[in-house]
Amino acid sequence: MESLARTLNGVLQSIENAALLAGRPGGVRLLAVSKTRPPEAVRALARAGQRAFGENYVQEGLAKIRALADLDLEWHLIGHLQSNKAALASRHFDWVQSVDRLKLVAALDRARPPERPPLNVLIQVNVEGEAGKSGCRPEDVPALAGAVAAAARLRLRGLMAIPEPHPDPERRRAAFRALRRLQDSLAARHPDVDTLSMGMSDDYALAIAEGATLVRIGTALFGPRGR
Repeated sequence: MESLARTLNGVLQSIENAALLAGRPGGVRLLAVSKTRPPEAVRALARAGQRAFGENYVQEGLAKIRALADLDLEWHLIGHLQSNKAALASRHFDWVQSVDRLKLVAALDRARPPERPPLNVLIQVNVEGEAGKSGCRPEDVPALAGAVAAAARLRLRGLMAIPEPHPDPERRRAAFRALRRLQDSLAARHPDVDTLSMGMSDDYALAIAEGATLVRIGTALFGPRGR
């Protein structure tokens, strides 16, 4: 427990240092990526103070949400969302970061329980146009954003992307910068937009320098998967 708390504090300090260098102290949140990790690991990190967790798969995430229902946690779906899982995701998650097509918008809005707050939505962008990767084209963002903003049970919060992990940091920087430009354009049309989700364990400092407000970190917190 003490070791995990030290690890969490170290990551949080590194995030804050990067935010300070970017001139945005206190402006970046940590999302702990808990995919493939057992509920016990999530509980331990929650006891150390972490509240927001990200899952790639609806069913795996739902099992943890149920197992950890006694904790006041914030759950994000960050993996590709199949249309037939949209209703489950909308009922049980607090955020869906992987909306990339209009069909999902209608399904999520329809299924969101009226007694729950509106579902927070990020539009996932395939910012580099990689073949076979989830995410909408940059030019499709305005139409998707308009549909989310018009939905009664959804709340448009911003953009998410998983740029290709180029070994050259300048290639990654260019992708992060392109997403930031898209975010700025989106915020000009939708003033409530406030979240730019990009950056992971090996590049979150670079993502923060280019405007990330939410970084998704798993390995740096939990260690390599399979351990």
